[in-house]
Amino acid sequence: MLFRFSLFPVSKAPAARGAFRRLTPLAAALLFALGGCASLDQRQAGVMAAATVAVPDAWSLSAPLAASLATPLTSTAPSPALLAAWWRQFGDARLEALIDAALSDAPDARSAQARLRQARAMRALAVANLYPSLNVSVGATRSRSGVEETQTSYAAGFDARWEPPVFSGLRDAADAAEADAAAAQANLESTYASLAAEVALEYVSLRGSQQRQAFVRANVDSQAETLRITEWREMAGLVTRLDVEQARANLEQSRASLPGLEVSRAASEHRLSVLTGQAPGKLREALRETQALPAAPDEIAVGIPADTLRQRPDVRAAELALRAEIARTAQSEAERYPSLTLSGSLDWRAASLSALDLASSLARSLALSLAAPLFDAGRIESRVAAQQASQDQAFVAWEKSLLTALEDVENALSAYANGRDRVDARRLAADAAANAAGLARAQYQAGLVDFQRVLESERTLLSAQDSLVSAEAEVLTAVIQLYKALGGGWDTTENIASTEPPRS
Repeated sequence: MLFRFSLFPVSKAPAARGAFRRLTPLAAALLFALGGCASLDQRQAGVMAAATVAVPDAWSLSAPLAASLATPLTSTAPSPALLAAWWRQFGDARLEALIDAALSDAPDARSAQARLRQARAMRALAVANLYPSLNVSVGATRSRSGVEETQTSYAAGFDARWEPPVFSGLRDAADAAEADAAAAQANLESTYASLAAEVALEYVSLRGSQQRQAFVRANVDSQAETLRITEWREMAGLVTRLDVEQARANLEQSRASLPGLEVSRAASEHRLSVLTGQAPGKLREALRETQALPAAPDEIAVGIPADTLRQRPDVRAAELALRAEIARTAQSEAERYPSLTLSGSLDWRAASLSALDLASSLARSLALSLAAPLFDAGRIESRVAAQQASQDQAFVAWEKSLLTALEDVENALSAYANGRDRVDARRLAADAAANAAGLARAQYQAGLVDFQRVLESERTLLSAQDSLVSAEAEVLTAVIQLYKALGGGWDTTENIASTEPPRS
């Protein structure tokens, strides 16, 4: 049930001006009375003050471990330009081209861009609702009653309507739409960050598969040479057929690993095609040549946890989504209060077109309407409670985004710090295994050791080389995940165009 109080003076110009003079002070008083309502910034500050997530002053990576790294971690915050295009530190032109293509052509990027355009259009609509509307109408009517002559009448007019954003939630709706548009921008930036990281990870996987294939092929060639040596020694009666069959089994076992590595390489290639908006197979020629893994950057600036939370677009998107829900809660609460509407019209009616310009055909009206709810069986309270629950969910999602951001960085730091030590150890192991395999083959050819030594050394070499490639890929993966966790991978110069609605 609504209680409605209306004033509808309809008169000639003098009376209309008198009515307007009577309504203006009332409207001004109502505007002034609600001028002290809490702003959205104040409401948001009050809500976010209840956060239970404590942001640490520093990362938990131990100082001795950080100091032992060949590639140091610095506590200085990375520059915006470095974060925006962190992958350029790898010095790999092909990787840079793939990421640039993904950021412009990937389906996920285009979808996020469309969502941003939609949010901006909805923001413009919400802002437009704060302004008066003006309509114009013209018409002609032909009528006949019984045997009387047909008559034609003409009409023209203007109608204006405005709902000042004081009692209603129009201002809150505009604030919510503004926050939604900003959140869509942050989500687009988060999509860019995820795309850049995903392309880089697939590229590392592809190059890692190629490197592992190259090591396997080199070992196949070496093991084929070993097989020939055993065959010569068998022909000379120096060894038995057992050595020949063991050498052949070792060779074929190594060859059998090549198809699996090719499957992994092809899957990464196809994924890169899709990420760059192309059909699988389109990058086959461009990525066919085997290349080494990109080199890790010489230095990584990690900053402090607070820097990360400011830089991460997903955290900002969660905060803006919470801001939008706070505004919608205020909008739903506004249903408890009266709604104020101002309207007016100018109408000309005459029996001929020439008579429309006469002042005598003009009718004027000015109206103020004030409506308030009296009884609704709890509908408004239920809507407010439901919206408050949505706000609470957004608050929890924002807190979770803070914890997730901190967790991502800590995990990436740990993986990077320990991965560097693993690479160093496995590189030494691969070098030693290569030396051992060469010595074992030479000693076997000279008849100083049995063939079992050769088999063991060749298998150890292949395993050590494969482990080295895996360790190098893991370090690069940790670097990529670290930069993504720090909030990198999106263009800091691309800011949302703000349409500031007028203040009432």
